[in-house]
Amino acid sequence: MPNALQVAIDDLDRMPRMPAWVTSTRPETAEDVAFLSGAALNHLHLVLNRVDLPHALLRDRLALRAAEAFVAFSGRPEREAALRDAVHLLRPGDLPGPAGETYLSWRRAAERPVSIKALGRALPTFEPGQIATWLDAGQGAPVGRAARVLEAVLTEAPRADVPALVLADAALAQALGWEHLVPLLAPGLKRADLRKQGEDLRVASHRALISSAIEAVRQAADLARRAAHLKAVAPKLRAKGAGDAVAMFLTRDAVAPSALPLPDRAARRLCDRLVDLGAVRELTGRDTFRLYGV
Repeated sequence: MPNALQVAIDDLDRMPRMPAWVTSTRPETAEDVAFLSGAALNHLHLVLNRVDLPHALLRDRLALRAAEAFVAFSGRPEREAALRDAVHLLRPGDLPGPAGETYLSWRRAAERPVSIKALGRALPTFEPGQIATWLDAGQGAPVGRAARVLEAVLTEAPRADVPALVLADAALAQALGWEHLVPLLAPGLKRADLRKQGEDLRVASHRALISSAIEAVRQAADLARRAAHLKAVAPKLRAKGAGDAVAMFLTRDAVAPSALPLPDRAARRLCDRLVDLGAVRELTGRDTFRLYGV
């Protein structure tokens, strides 16, 4: 009889794969770009409907990717490791810095179902009424709707790049019928794209979503396999509070041992045990102030 882990992996191997003609075709016209982005988003939609996908973990990982992309094209030096440190090693009373705030905005926007209240929590410098007005600027097909929201925000607030991208992702999610925002636009857009308008911005958004949807599907498959393995080894854990700790790993890109619902020493032992079982990875390469993730 196959074990539970093998059954889970065999089932995940049946996860819909992005068609090769989407990943390999080089679009040359606006019509090609729109067609391929529609195909890529449709495929991502199928993947996001999988019940065996760790949805919160995927959104958190994509939030990190979006923040890293934005920080890079805004000229700041922070990358993935520094962004994780800025957020996950934050102590009470500390400030995360500009790059950390960027990451927090995407994390907060993606962790709760899309609503004006949730978006206001992610973008506290804007009034709920203003957020609602900007979202209402997007009408029509999903990508065109997202592009119009992006343009509307940047027309009124030219320096509000992060809010504009977050709200554009929110508009896309609403148009596609997704309960949660999925961070997609920022990793695929170039800095110069944010200054485009009308049809040029819509085409740039289509192009960005092709690459981002392909990467999101790849990450979804990878995280689903890793999550299945973590769930399979969870019964081997004897520490009190291990079940709650596993639940945290299944929803967060990175976890500090101090954040786990265990005493410090027990938390570190649990993390080391999960690494030995191949269920989580140590993400920093450091001997101290370590972070762990699926």
